[in-house]
Amino acid sequence: MKGVGGILLQLLRFVLFVGIHMLLVSKLALFELAWCFFYLGFLLFLPIATPIVLQLVLGFATGLLMDIFYDTGGVHAAAAVLLCYLRPWVLRLLTPRDGYEAADSVNVHQMGGQWFVVYSALLIGLHHLAFFLLELGSFRAFGLTLVKVVGSTLFTGLTLLIVQLIFFPTRRRNR
Repeated sequence: MKGVGGILLQLLRFVLFVGIHMLLVSKLALFELAWCFFYLGFLLFLPIATPIVLQLVLGFATGLLMDIFYDTGGVHAAAAVLLCYLRPWVLRLLTPRDGYEAADSVNVHQMGGQWFVVYSALLIGLHHLAFFLLELGSFRAFGLTLVKVVGSTLFTGLTLLIVQLIFFPTRRRNR
């Protein structure tokens, strides 16, 4: 799905993920130890063939928008750019035996549950580790930071898995 239709679909996804995050999900916290970073779904679910430079620009723009919303001074932008920088490496690490097709997207129904869980856990976990370490600014309370990273990774990952299962197409690719 290239061209204007593909761009419009991604623009709609951006508005939905960021809008839902700002309006609803930003208020959710589990015991002040775990937060859901719902907007990461936009970056994680980009088509596999998206050029790295475009991913980095989208990651920076999305993170900057979150930094403006939360007044966090660049922490979201830095962590989102790291996620987008590492995404192609994780995709290469998890490449199926037959490889990816140009039309592939990150979809639990197409790639399988195990692939999706590993993909999202790696990228969300690395994003959260960078985010919470940058937010703290030191390694003083590393144990508490690690609890926040694990809790938020589970919360965000589970939320995005549910979104994938409910709202993304179920058609499977022929292999």
